[in-house]
Amino acid sequence: MKLTIRRSWTVTEVKFEEAGQPAKVPLRKVAVVAVVQNPFAGRYVEDLTPMIEASRELGRQLAEEARVALGPHEVQSYGKGGIVGVAGEQEHANALLTTVFAEPFREAAGGGKAWISSMTKVAAAGASIDIPMNHKDDVYVRSHYDGMSLTLPGAPLPDEIAIIFCLSNRGRLNARVGGLTHEAVAARA
Repeated sequence: MKLTIRRSWTVTEVKFEEAGQPAKVPLRKVAVVAVVQNPFAGRYVEDLTPMIEASRELGRQLAEEARVALGPHEVQSYGKGGIVGVAGEQEHANALLTTVFAEPFREAAGGGKAWISSMTKVAAAGASIDIPMNHKDDVYVRSHYDGMSLTLPGAPLPDEIAIIFCLSNRGRLNARVGGLTHEAVAARA
């Protein structure tokens, strides 16, 4: 199976200050989105393995786009998600977001020992989704509990799936709730 990409987006957000406090290092978040035709729209299919395997190439392509958009910045956190058009099932997005899809992102991030937070749902075109993000090497780094909110104009159509991956160069600005730090996790690597 080959996935047909119908549309794509790259969204970059840079935050320079929070609560009047300028950041020494701005927070840069990148989301890459591919809207693909859903080969199983409108019908139940027991074995989703072909979709899982087809996600490998999609992961490679999106990982490269995300890495370019993040530029020279270190990847510290990530998250993934998907919106399935109303003729499909939530499971269709999950099939495209397994480790097979995500491994190229781990490589682009220079590793990634932690599980990757995700969110999937079925919705009409133009729906919003919040993609949760966490530290790439340890989910207990509280400063990196964050996310990106996205609205996809005109997508996904009923027979489409929007697949999303987000990367960030640091934790939240002004994070101060304690716990494990990025520096401590990096030192044990």
